[in-house]
Amino acid sequence: MAVPIPAQTTQAEAMAGLVERVTFHNSDNGFCVLRVKARGQRDLVTVTAHAATIAAGEWVQLSGSWVNDRTHGLQFKAHFLKASPPTTLEGIERYLGSGMIRGIGPIYAKRLVRALGEAVFDLIEQEPTRLREVTGIGPKRAAKIIKGWAEQKIIREIMLFLHANGVGTSRAVRIYKTYGADAVQIITENPYRLARDIRGIGFRTADQIASKLGIEPTATIRVRAGIRYALSEAADEGHCGLPLEDLTTLTTKLLEVPAELIGSALALELSSGDVVADQLQGRRCIFLAGLYRAEQAIAERLQTLCAGPLGWPDIDIARAIPWVEAKTGLALAPSQIEALRLAMTSKVLVITGGPGVGKTTLVNSILMILRAKGVNIALCAPTGRAAKRLTESTGLEAKTIHRLLETDPKTGGFRRGPEHLLQCDLLVVDEASMVDVLLMRSLLGAVPEAAAVLIVGDVDQLPSVGPGQMLSDIIGSERIHIVRLTEVFRQAATSRVIVNAHRINRGQMPELSAVEGSDFYFVEAADPEEAARKVVTVVRDRIPQRFGLDPIRDIQVLCPMNRGAAGARSLNVTLQAALNPPSDVRVERFGSTYGAGDKVMQVVNDYDRETFNGDLGIVTKVDPEDSEVIVNFDGRDVSYGFGELDELSLAYATTVHKSQGSEYPAVVIPMTTQHFPMLARNLLYTGITRGKRLVVIVGQRKALAIAVRNQGARQRWSKLPDWLTLIQN
Repeated sequence: MAVPIPAQTTQAEAMAGLVERVTFHNSDNGFCVLRVKARGQRDLVTVTAHAATIAAGEWVQLSGSWVNDRTHGLQFKAHFLKASPPTTLEGIERYLGSGMIRGIGPIYAKRLVRALGEAVFDLIEQEPTRLREVTGIGPKRAAKIIKGWAEQKIIREIMLFLHANGVGTSRAVRIYKTYGADAVQIITENPYRLARDIRGIGFRTADQIASKLGIEPTATIRVRAGIRYALSEAADEGHCGLPLEDLTTLTTKLLEVPAELIGSALALELSSGDVVADQLQGRRCIFLAGLYRAEQAIAERLQTLCAGPLGWPDIDIARAIPWVEAKTGLALAPSQIEALRLAMTSKVLVITGGPGVGKTTLVNSILMILRAKGVNIALCAPTGRAAKRLTESTGLEAKTIHRLLETDPKTGGFRRGPEHLLQCDLLVVDEASMVDVLLMRSLLGAVPEAAAVLIVGDVDQLPSVGPGQMLSDIIGSERIHIVRLTEVFRQAATSRVIVNAHRINRGQMPELSAVEGSDFYFVEAADPEEAARKVVTVVRDRIPQRFGLDPIRDIQVLCPMNRGAAGARSLNVTLQAALNPPSDVRVERFGSTYGAGDKVMQVVNDYDRETFNGDLGIVTKVDPEDSEVIVNFDGRDVSYGFGELDELSLAYATTVHKSQGSEYPAVVIPMTTQHFPMLARNLLYTGITRGKRLVVIVGQRKALAIAVRNQGARQRWSKLPDWLTLIQN
């Protein structure tokens, strides 16, 4: 009589058994579906797990939970799997015949077992010449079998080593794919390499592995890695480097080690070239080498571009202006005409200004005139949504910067660069405020010296999420030609969103009184909890009923920060429950639950999938049998294994920072004093300017006033301003 199987459990339980069949195995991420003859079960059990390699006949020890899938029935979802070679003759034959070892199929597996019996594995390893006793195995096939067995043994030893040191199976597969047969040696010598080389493993995880390997907290190798970790944490805050005193304090705090250990470790880091020291504002600063060189390269490339000749003949502006006005049907303002003159004679030009000041009209006029002269133009923007908007506004194809530079998934770099330049006479970069220094370095490095560059963006928005403040630094240097548009045109002035955005930018409170037919509203809430409740009501009921907008696809909640009752994390759970409650077919991973219809955001750059940080999509399918989630990004389906869902987050609500470069039909912004650390003028301004048709602020007037007063100009430590002073234009 079979032991009854539970319908569903959430507590981890153990299972062991023989793999009868491998139904599916993805060698890239290790995901597999197995049919297992488990102890205590009469029927075969379906198991989903991760394994670098797996074959029928292997004995597996599993830890996980039961899931009753609506489509595929009862499954055991293993979070841990340890496989070992089989010991019975039947298991050995099944294992050898599975194709796991090159040179052996079912026929030779039967012959090997018949000739060598249960000792076959030992004989392959210790007395490989005995293989020649088997009918049909000659020297070539014997060599192939010996090599295949050695490879499988190495993989198994690596996985056992990683499991013993606290690394889960799906991450262990990534490590093996990266380091191959050298994985154990590399990790033993320096486990902190994992934080640099393996996506999903940060310093903290590498530090735990190092501790298991017996590395002392005060070991030099740990302190050196900690210095890079501290600089990486600073880079996440936008800094390209830190003053020495600040770096020492931060590293000491993060590692919990005496400050005197930092100096000697830093000297070794400096001598290795991983970090660089330089003077900044009269202080000794330490930079990650890659960021330091990126800022230097940006300035050098701008200098080279500015020094070169124009890639088009002289243009008669007096004739070009009436011609382009006739083509567009729009009369250019004096400020736009002056900007147009400058654009026709500049190798590098920056156009900046807020909403409604005519940036789009100016850029379109420039492009129309230059296209009429046969100028080859390339257009790009940091995000897919921004590139799509640029395409719509210009009528020309615009690409994301990553797509324009042709991302190379194998290296994580770009195919376009100094050795393989872009083919264009003019490069237009839109939404430049959100381009960080690393991406700008790569982009400028791919521009031909004869080409011109037009940089467009709103410098008053938040700076890039990544390190640096490239647009602000270029404008502040006064070494590049700048056009700052300030006049709000009459048609735009009818929008309260645009009027209030400019009021906020000037340090004035927005107009909050209710106006019938307006595109800007304020809903008062006494505290964060009330604000959260009202956000749900506004998104689920009031906006759809009043404006006919879809609450999931058309409305975006933008929060100053992730934490708090009215923060993005909490609101995502609440809004998901209100708009798309999880069904029976769902997956829970990394603290979130996903089901069909959920709005999600890509939170890291994934060059294999060509999905990038900030991309929004809708979950179209959750497949428990294949352990994958399908997400549609602007008409393109992308697959994620369950173990890869740390690349996604729910996106009913997100932070204002994550919304840069995007526009939404409607934006709802919770603003409470609980968000005090993030309440700043440029954050509020950026959030409001994301709304195309409607902006609703829900919260406290006091929080709004704090944000408007706080110019929020937190200093970013950056060397770029110093490098830019060298430019002669």
